[in-house]
Amino acid sequence: MQTQDERTKPSLLDGWNSPPNLVTYARIVLVVVFLGLDIAAGAWGADDLTLRWIAAVLFIVAASTDKVDGWMARRYDQVTELGKLMDPIADKLLMCSALVVASAFGELAWWVTILFLVREIGITVMRFFVIDAGGKVIAAAWPGKLKTVFQSVGLSLLLVPMWAFAPGVGENPLWLDAYYWLTYALIYVALVLCLYSGAVYLINTFYRPKAGASR
Repeated sequence: MQTQDERTKPSLLDGWNSPPNLVTYARIVLVVVFLGLDIAAGAWGADDLTLRWIAAVLFIVAASTDKVDGWMARRYDQVTELGKLMDPIADKLLMCSALVVASAFGELAWWVTILFLVREIGITVMRFFVIDAGGKVIAAAWPGKLKTVFQSVGLSLLLVPMWAFAPGVGENPLWLDAYYWLTYALIYVALVLCLYSGAVYLINTFYRPKAGASR
């Protein structure tokens, strides 16, 4: 016989076809399209500049719509366990695919991408363990959300082929050097926030003060 808690506990698939979740699914499809275009464009978009521009625009659209499904879920009271799980996964697929391609093309150091991947994959696997153990999905905390903002802006700047506006001969103009300095600075800030938010998630998941413990 089921207990009261078991009868009231929401299923992971509850509301799987709600409008906010459909937006999340669409964002995942955009990730696949973006990835194909980004790879086809080549390093820095040298093989096909037009495809690189399209890939950059798709990335910006996909990253921006992260707020759409979350806003819809809260606005229309359609927050679901599946949505809380799939929303960050959609973000991670977009960001991690962009990072891997950037490193494969020599646009970003591999150690940066590896640190991002270790954290993102580790936290995602941990979310599934939490669900399997009967717990609820832990929503992203503010450090993770701030990390996503810096990461989205930094990678967007990296994907936009601004070099195409620079003279083709001689050293890069000062404005282009400043542009890429800002780009990498934002990505490095995102990496710090990524590692910090991962530590916060671990603490919130495994540290459970006992009832009556002193504060």
